[in-house]
Amino acid sequence: MAGLSWEDAEDIGLALYEKHPTVDPITVRFTDLHKFVMELEDFDDEPTRSNEGKLERIQMAWYDEYQENQ
Repeated sequence: MAGLSWEDAEDIGLALYEKHPTVDPITVRFTDLHKFVMELEDFDDEPTRSNEGKLERIQMAWYDEYQENQ
């Protein structure tokens, strides 16, 4: 099975919520978000393939998980 890539915003958002359940994703800077994604065990994509749009989609997916579980 292939690992997560920058295109997997929903799955990454869920993984980030599971790893950081008390962090409000809206407060996370994109530089830190990039680092958090790269640290995910299942993430398997090139660091340079990210961009602002992809990070924003990931942040919103994470925020949706965060909101649903508050």
